[in-house]
Amino acid sequence: MNQPLPGFAASIAAYADQAGCAGYRIVTVNGHVVTFDSASYGDLSGSLPGPVIAIADTPDGAGYWLATSTGTVHAFGDAVSYGDMSGQHLNGRIIAIAVTPDGKGYWLVANDGGIFTFGDAAFFGSTGAMKLNQPIVGIAPAPGGTGYWLVAADGGVFTFGSAAFLGSTGGMHLNRPIVGITADPAGRGYRMVASDGGIFSFGAQFFGSLGNMPLSGPIVTMAPSTDGNGYYMLGLDGAVYAFGDAPFVGSL
Repeated sequence: MNQPLPGFAASIAAYADQAGCAGYRIVTVNGHVVTFDSASYGDLSGSLPGPVIAIADTPDGAGYWLATSTGTVHAFGDAVSYGDMSGQHLNGRIIAIAVTPDGKGYWLVANDGGIFTFGDAAFFGSTGAMKLNQPIVGIAPAPGGTGYWLVAADGGVFTFGSAAFLGSTGGMHLNRPIVGITADPAGRGYRMVASDGGIFSFGAQFFGSLGNMPLSGPIVTMAPSTDGNGYYMLGLDGAVYAFGDAPFVGSL
């Protein structure tokens, strides 16, 4: 593990190399990438055009992209830059990046649900022109990259392309807002996580949650393990929580 610089945790990405060694990378809002049983290919520690909001790995784990809230995307390792929203007017801030299965493109999503496509990432629709009850907080590509799910802070799920609607928490009382969504890699559905660590599974298998546990900081996002039989949650303070077959190899 390399040592972090000060800054709250923003995003986590699971990693497995060709030999099957598994780990993960965490990026902080100030752009520092912290590695756990995985390689670092550089980061954005220093001057930033906006806080970093997400890290996304290339399919082989030998690189990654870092995205900022202003829509800039920075590529490291074998990740290729396909463009970003630098200098463009945005109606909402960027909140997530999602990579196509072949790694030759990516989607950026804003908190109003606006979708911006780069490389071979296809546009299947957005909520940019819709009136939302709560802002969009996450995106998860459908298997094969032929669609995607968007989730709002109230758990409302919006489906596009081949992404099937399997349920939501839009009409439920939530103790804490939803902060992220992941698709099951095997195509069985999706999971949402709330800031208290509560997990809501639709089609995808449930491996546990933190909903009734005291936390040192709120959960900010989740990521599936590389084979989809587990997942990680990341706290704002850098705490990592592993479920299913996701190996725990350290935290901030």
